Amino acid sequence: QVRLMESEGGSVQAGGSLRLSCTVSGYTISGFLMGWFRQVPGKEREGVASIDSDGSTRYADSVKGRFTISRDNAKNTLYLQMNSLKPEDTAMYYCAAGDDKYFSDRHLYPGIYAWWGQGTQVTVSS
Repeated sequence: QVRLMESEGGSVQAGGSLRLSCTVSGYTISGFLMGWFRQVPGKEREGVASIDSDGSTRYADSVKGRFTISRDNAKNTLYLQMNSLKPEDTAMYYCAAGDDKYFSDRHLYPGIYAWWGQGTQVTVSS
């Protein structure tokens, strides 16, 4: 059984940085498409960043230039480095894993991911 566990999020002031990690157990991630998503109450879950098995990345326009997704297959771990954080980045963040068989323009669509973490809260204050 594939299990994903996000690291603890946190609270930071605007302009600050946080790094999230997501440790996967039960299967090696090397062949997976991996992604980070976020959700605020009352809104749909949105894709933040994705990284495929070849290391190609995609980012939501709202985080380009500020967030960096990476993976360490040897550690079975996914990362999200978040810099220049803004209050609008406040959300529950989820990591996800899925089959790497879709065109890249769908990689920020949550529906293609089969496995999800429990989520971790990130709060950015102004």
